[in-house]
Amino acid sequence: MNRIPRRAARRLFAVAAAMLTVGASVSIVASAEAAVPPPPSGMSLVFSDDFTGAAGTGVNRSNWLYSTGTGYPGGASNWGTGEVETMTDSTANVYHDGGGNLAIKPIRDSGGRWTSGRIETQRTNFAAPSGGKVRIEARIQQPNVSGAAAAGYWPAFWALGDAARPVGATNWPSIGEWDIMENVNGRPSVFAALHCGSNPGGPCNETTGLTSGERACNGCLNSFHTYAVEYDRSTSPEQMRWYLDGVNYWTLPSTAVDATTWNNATKRGFFVILNVAMGGGFPAAFGGGPTAQTQSGVPMLVDYVAVWQSSGGTNPTNPTTPPTTTPPSGSVRDAYARIEAESYNSASAVQVESCSEGGQDVGYIANGDWLQFNNVDFGNGGVRDFVARVASGAGSGVSGLVEVRIDSRSNAPIGSFAFGGTGGWQNWQSIPGNVSNVTGRHTVFLTFSSGQPADFANVNWIQFRR
Repeated sequence: MNRIPRRAARRLFAVAAAMLTVGASVSIVASAEAAVPPPPSGMSLVFSDDFTGAAGTGVNRSNWLYSTGTGYPGGASNWGTGEVETMTDSTANVYHDGGGNLAIKPIRDSGGRWTSGRIETQRTNFAAPSGGKVRIEARIQQPNVSGAAAAGYWPAFWALGDAARPVGATNWPSIGEWDIMENVNGRPSVFAALHCGSNPGGPCNETTGLTSGERACNGCLNSFHTYAVEYDRSTSPEQMRWYLDGVNYWTLPSTAVDATTWNNATKRGFFVILNVAMGGGFPAAFGGGPTAQTQSGVPMLVDYVAVWQSSGGTNPTNPTTPPTTTPPSGSVRDAYARIEAESYNSASAVQVESCSEGGQDVGYIANGDWLQFNNVDFGNGGVRDFVARVASGAGSGVSGLVEVRIDSRSNAPIGSFAFGGTGGWQNWQSIPGNVSNVTGRHTVFLTFSSGQPADFANVNWIQFRR
């Protein structure tokens, strides 16, 4: 963002390292605009923006929020990295170019002060469900500037763990940061990294992080390329894989760090960030800047951003469709009416308690716990998503994944969301989650997973929506 406390001496080793070429099979696509591609095999689209707005207009604020100023409220100054720009929501800095792209343009004023742009997805629940995958991808042209004119430029496409947003990212790096594309000082290259653990040092070598090092990115300054990260929970050990133009150039297995560090940095929701910083620790490691020779006004262009997810389903012909079984006898619940959490038919290791919003809620929920609701009737289907009313007073870095399963706790989830602390065990938030379409009557399970043994969730109610 750049980021959170770190990177003061970032990746100096890469200067001496030989740049690794991704390979002759990498394609350079010259066209400025491309449609969001179809989902990878076995995955479905959960978010996209192809930036087709009118020239000079700002981003769709239902998809994106602007992070402005020089840091998160309550967070580190200069975004924790020493960068010098002030982020704005001005269409001088962030705008549609009218050709199907988003432009993020750093500008230096007559007094030598820099402004630029940083946008983040409103949603913070992009996550890989148990046994599934999540893939975050964008098609980007890096700022087309090099040499002395590029000193200090730091474009980035990355994702940050959901628990960062409520506390100004003061819990970085434990909550995870996935750097999908970074470039500094107009070098013909790309960097990728996972940030995790503690700072400084720790299991992830912060502030550097676990990194790909500098990789050659031929033509990335003057043409569009695709950059992606995929977190795969269907393999053993789990993997994170980084891609340039569809070529997997770096893979990081979960065995690279201890299980708690890995789980904290991966098994949660994430939000996506696009920004162009100026200056800071990372550019300083490669010569510094900005200087008087740095050229103002060279944008990063973004054609699309897309997020895909797979459920890791058990039905080989349609992995997102749950099996149909005969539901238990008894009274029927309407899936589209509010289902109170304390009305569960069965549960594991939870407690019912008084709720500040009236009535009762289910609390003391930790990794491995679950709630079961019998005879939930979805009718003829048309389910769009579901919402859960949740709260958490868990400490910094403690979060988890809430998943919806049908008919058996061992079936693949049909939907999920991740969340961290909400500021208190009775500070309630309504969090939406994507869900596959369901028809008929089923037993619904809410299952809870976390990388820590501590309690991380209270639930007041859930409701499916058409």
